[in-house]
Amino acid sequence: MKNMRLILSFLSSVPSLGLLAAESGYIAPLTEHGVPDFQGTWSIATQTNLERSERFGSELEISEEEAIRIEARVRAGMQASNQPSDPNREAPDAGRNVGGYNTFWMDPGDRLATVNGEIRTSILVDPADGKLPYSEQGRAKYAAAMRRRNSYDGPEVRPLGERCVVGFGSTGGPPKLPVLYNNLTQIVQTEDYVLLLAEMNHDARVIRLNAELPENTQYPWMGDSIGYYEEGSLVVETTNFHPQQSLRSSLDHRFYGSQQMKVTERFTRVADDAIHYQFTVEDPENYAQPWSGELPMNHTQDQMFEYACHEGNYALPGILAGARTADVEGSEYAATDPGQ
Repeated sequence: MKNMRLILSFLSSVPSLGLLAAESGYIAPLTEHGVPDFQGTWSIATQTNLERSERFGSELEISEEEAIRIEARVRAGMQASNQPSDPNREAPDAGRNVGGYNTFWMDPGDRLATVNGEIRTSILVDPADGKLPYSEQGRAKYAAAMRRRNSYDGPEVRPLGERCVVGFGSTGGPPKLPVLYNNLTQIVQTEDYVLLLAEMNHDARVIRLNAELPENTQYPWMGDSIGYYEEGSLVVETTNFHPQQSLRSSLDHRFYGSQQMKVTERFTRVADDAIHYQFTVEDPENYAQPWSGELPMNHTQDQMFEYACHEGNYALPGILAGARTADVEGSEYAATDPGQ
């Protein structure tokens, strides 16, 4: 009840998403079943991070002038890192980490998120400081999960995206968050189901409409989702997450959640080319309070391409073999250098 009061308090502090569309005079198209039509391909790519950078302080919104400066620096950095590399470079550069593919292949978005005409400094809108409200226990679990993620003890500890199981981070959701590339989502609606198909790893989330969550579950990838239409919005409730999806990590969008975490999403069509996406996460096992965020989903004519994820499937033996070599070299170095 306490968590529900917090959520209701947050929702009452901002205009109803359905009212946002109504106040703008926009009337959403309807499907043949008489419900708001969200079908099409939408992008959630943005430079806005889940949590707010310290430099923005308590400011959720920044001016267009400041946004232009930030976006220009991002574009310049992308262009610089896309320069051809020199395979014949001399020491001391020789032998250093050559990195992955260059930024030609990356598409994280080059604009900050704009919601309700405001240029946002964080996806998080509640708490007001733009920070995840971890409890002491939750922060400890997050730190432990990050240590496991950064180890190479076996294939199971490598990220799910690297293993081609599901997409990196939380691209398929819920909640849906931007990733390094393949930020498109295709929405398909029928009378009884809604399909959210994320381009990365072709993760398909099938939402059962006007249904109830079963008492017994198998904890599927991306959880178990049910949905309903309310005041011109599609509302989706998801829980019972797969245990290996506790840590979501991509770019600067990182969070930790329990299997019993509940995510409530709201999709509202506010223009022909825009969906207002809002979510609230309830997880008392790891957080001191529920937390909420907002993102624009922008309509695009870009095509959904196959995400042929083979790198991790074929490279894992090499990744782990390299880690074992590093273990040996590290041990030998430590034996000759007491300072290590």
